[in-house]
Amino acid sequence: MNPLATASRRAPECRSPWRAVGAVALALVLPGPAQAQQIPAIAVDVGHTLAAPGAISARGRSEFDFNRELAGRLVAALERLGLRAELINADGRIESLQARPERAAQAVFLISIHHDSVSERYLTPWEWQGQALDFSDRWAGHSLFVSRRNPDVAASLMCASAIGARLQRSGFMPTDKNARRREYADAQHAVHYYDNLVVLYGAHQPAVLFEAGVIKHRDEELLLRDPERQQRMADEIATGVAACVTAGGIAAAPRTD
Repeated sequence: MNPLATASRRAPECRSPWRAVGAVALALVLPGPAQAQQIPAIAVDVGHTLAAPGAISARGRSEFDFNRELAGRLVAALERLGLRAELINADGRIESLQARPERAAQAVFLISIHHDSVSERYLTPWEWQGQALDFSDRWAGHSLFVSRRNPDVAASLMCASAIGARLQRSGFMPTDKNARRREYADAQHAVHYYDNLVVLYGAHQPAVLFEAGVIKHRDEELLLRDPERQQRMADEIATGVAACVTAGGIAAAPRTD
């Protein structure tokens, strides 16, 4: 069965405490200048770099380019909901993995944006516009990751589940691909534990890594390139984040770094 066959349909409503996160997030009010420093700040990390661009899609585009596009849309979506958002690694020249959480030190929440690939043994060679490339149409869909080494794993998981719930309620379909290697933290919302990711365990605050989809899948790659779909995905992620940091109490939690 094509894993994208139902991607455009609205998924069944999730039975989750996050069913109403949209209403909570959309109730945020943009403050005046005097309140600007009171607004929760969200760090949005662009995964990979120009020098190490990550996976290459079925049609030859780097993961970094996908990541930067979606991260930029997410920043704008968060700001529309009344949050401050900081884009980390926008130029693709960040000096190290450790520098990512350090740049995000003043934020109340960190989300790192990525796009997924598949193991080499599942790839099939093909040619696209004269380029020798490869693809795998075996898996498609998003997934999320948290680390048990993060200083606030409970809040990290709460936010990941909120994001996953919003995406599924809007018709975005998760993948079970990563369950083969990564234990589920929340199977219903495709959240996995990935304890040794530096950007997650090195963070000073709750943190989530988001894989937007599988760029080796030929059909999903085209969806992931679509600006309108990118915007819908960014809006749902932002709504989940906004609810988590406000209704979830993260914005008011004392810092311990």
